[in-house]
Amino acid sequence: MDVTKVMGELERLGTEQNRKVYRRHGMTDPLFGVSFAHMNALEKRIKRDHELAEALWATGNGDARTLAVAIADPERFTWAKLEAWLDGLRSPLLIDLLMKRVALKTPFARDAMARWTASSDEWIGRAGWTLLGLLATEDPSLPDSVFEERLSVIEASIHRAKNRAREGMNSALISIGGRNEPLRGKALTVARRIGKVEIDHGETSCKTPDATAYIESIWARKPAKPAAAAKPAKAAAKPAKAAAKPAKAAAKPAKAAAKPARAAAKPAKAAAAKRA
Repeated sequence: MDVTKVMGELERLGTEQNRKVYRRHGMTDPLFGVSFAHMNALEKRIKRDHELAEALWATGNGDARTLAVAIADPERFTWAKLEAWLDGLRSPLLIDLLMKRVALKTPFARDAMARWTASSDEWIGRAGWTLLGLLATEDPSLPDSVFEERLSVIEASIHRAKNRAREGMNSALISIGGRNEPLRGKALTVARRIGKVEIDHGETSCKTPDATAYIESIWARKPAKPAAAAKPAKAAAKPAKAAAKPAKAAAKPAKAAAKPARAAAKPAKAAAAKRA
């Protein structure tokens, strides 16, 4: 699709009400205010189109960039290109989308997380901590040590981190706590030591999630593991079932043995007829 045509459609779909809501949640102008429902419909229609994504991103429009992130091809990103897209972003919504739809799917996601979580910049820091949380939930290949190191950083610095980076750290703490049982215990210990986390959400009704309560709720929703003792009992039933086969097979000779007896009855019947 042509970028001019797409921009025209985005402008037509935008509303003043949505612009107000998005601005309250940190989206920056220029902005059309396209609903997520319309944005999802456009994404499904366009599918993957990296060239169009590049052109939409270059406009600087918040809605165009939201669509660009959705249709871009993560495999086409270099490290320099990813940093260029992140550079200058001041919208938590757009940063989080860029991390989820693009950065997470690049081969250098772990390196990006390590570099950005070490940044003192509020927005780059947010990107790094958001990416850490995504890696905790989406990448089972990473060792626990990657997350244990960041738990120590979160505990030591969350209260003095800048507002939006602090929000990303709190979210990452919750995601790490939901990764596996050992990290659950470590994340809960850190969350209790940290205590209440204060985040300024601006003119919105958003609330800061309590890490301890959220981690516990994640585990409460997870299905219980089946009892390990049930498997040997099931396996033990097989020999008994197999043992029944010889008994069944043994019945066949008896059945076969009945045939000669039946056959032997025929001559006797014939002899009786002659005698008569």
